[in-house]
Amino acid sequence: MKRISPVLKVLATVYLLLLLLAFLFQRRLLFFPTPAPAPGQVGAEEFRWAGGGDPAPELRGWALRPELPEAVVYFGGNAESVEYSLALLDAALPGRAIYLLPYRGYSGNPGSPSEAGIQADALAAFDQLAERHRSVAVIGRSLGSAVATALAARRPVERLVLVTPFDSIQRLAQRQFPVFPMFLLLRDPFESWRNGPEITAPTLVLVAGRDRVVPRARTEGLLQELPAGQTEVVQIPTAGHNDIQEYLEYSRAIRSFFGPAGG
Repeated sequence: MKRISPVLKVLATVYLLLLLLAFLFQRRLLFFPTPAPAPGQVGAEEFRWAGGGDPAPELRGWALRPELPEAVVYFGGNAESVEYSLALLDAALPGRAIYLLPYRGYSGNPGSPSEAGIQADALAAFDQLAERHRSVAVIGRSLGSAVATALAARRPVERLVLVTPFDSIQRLAQRQFPVFPMFLLLRDPFESWRNGPEITAPTLVLVAGRDRVVPRARTEGLLQELPAGQTEVVQIPTAGHNDIQEYLEYSRAIRSFFGPAGG
C-alpha cells in the first residue's frame, strides 16, 4: 500500500483548515453592519417594530410621511446605511409613506444578522405596516433584493423593485471561491430563485451595466424564475453596483414604475 506523501498531507491539512475558517467566519464576509446614525441625522421619525423569531428583538427604522395610505419599504445592501437613501426616495416617491428598515445588527439595532433572522424581521415589519396602510410596496437593493423577494413570495406586496439582484448568494460565493463546496458551507444561501415563481406583484428589476459584484448571469438566473408577464427590466449601461442610485435613470425608472400615488 502506497504511503501518502508529506506534501499531500500538508495540502490536505491546509485545505481543511481553510474550510473550517470559511465556515466559522462566513458571516463576517457577508454582513457588514453599519453604525447608528447621530441623533437627528436622518430627518425622519423613528419607526419601531418587533422583529421575528423568539425572542423577537425590538428594531428601529425610519418613517417619512407615515400618515399616507400607500407605503414603500426599503431594504438595503449588506454594507449599506439605509438612512442615506431617504432623500432619493423622498424625491422619487413624494406621494407615499417611506420606511427605511435596517437589519438586525445594523444602524444600532440589536442582534446579529442572519438570513433567517432578517427575513423573519421583514415579515414582521410588513404585517405591522399592512395594518396601517392601504398597500405596501417593497424595494430591495443587492442583499436587500433577496429579502424583498422572499417577502414578496409570502405576502401580498403591491409592487416590487429589485436593484442589482442575484439568484443566489450560494452561486455568487461558489464563483468567488470555486475550490470550496459552498452548498455545504453556507449558512445563509439567500436563494432568491426559489422564491421567484411565487411572486405575483408587478416587478421592476434595475440592472447595472458595469456591475462587478453581481455578474449578469446571476441576475439572469433570477429573471428566468420571475413571471415574465409582470416583470420589467431596466438596464443602466454605465452604472456600477455601488453607484447605480446616482444615475437619473434610477429614480426615473422607480417613479415611472410606481406612477402617481392613489393611481
